[in-house]
Amino acid sequence: MAEPVLRVDGLCRSFGPVRAVDEVSFTLAAGGSLGIVGESGSGKTTTARIVVGLEQADAGEVLVGGRPRTGRARGRAERLARARDVQMVFQDPYLSLDPRTSVRAALAETLRLHFPGTDHPARIGELLDQVGLGARVAEALPRQLSGGQRQRVAIARALAVRPAVLVLDEAVAALDVSVQAQVLNLLADIREQTGIGYLFITHDLGVVRCVTDDVVVMRHGRIVESGPTDRVLDTPQHAYTRLLLESVPRPGWDPERIAAARRAL
Repeated sequence: MAEPVLRVDGLCRSFGPVRAVDEVSFTLAAGGSLGIVGESGSGKTTTARIVVGLEQADAGEVLVGGRPRTGRARGRAERLARARDVQMVFQDPYLSLDPRTSVRAALAETLRLHFPGTDHPARIGELLDQVGLGARVAEALPRQLSGGQRQRVAIARALAVRPAVLVLDEAVAALDVSVQAQVLNLLADIREQTGIGYLFITHDLGVVRCVTDDVVVMRHGRIVESGPTDRVLDTPQHAYTRLLLESVPRPGWDPERIAAARRAL
């Protein structure tokens, strides 16, 4: 079998007495899409931050393309190489973009850092087209763009370094439903065109069903269930997974029963 683009083995991270991530292991196939779901405090975002390199694990290993990336990078060249392997798109694109910097300048800064001496104007145009914006927004500041446009800029900036893995941490949660659908369709098209692997961190099971091949369910820092997305969502085996599915509002939804089931877990 082909080497997975991302392998996480036995990841652990504690904050004082709290075990935020506890023996977490999973793989992401090359060109695949894996969702990590769970409520606030489940450990999903801490796991993502360790994969990206924003947090250090206490134990365990993260490999991208078979190359380990746990432990601190030694020197600037290794830090840049790790950044090119894995990029992250955050929930709030307004906070992740410099409000004083135009779209063109933000993309050019990333390209200069990672690819000095290349044809930056041509690559900027290519990136803007790739995320469905085009040259018309190149000189705009973040405050002049809609939320969906800002998130497209954030995606373009992440794609600029041609990463093997793109981590999306609640990347559509702050957008209107119709805009969410547009961005998710865009991400599906990009994956098909480039073969990039996606790691989706989300609480939204609708997003998981729409854009992932496989899913990992986390609770209290541990994986309680994992497998192909359709199987996990259609025939969940763990009580917590069933609780997440039953918590989605719909006709006949009984919040008091859901609360009682949560207390019983």
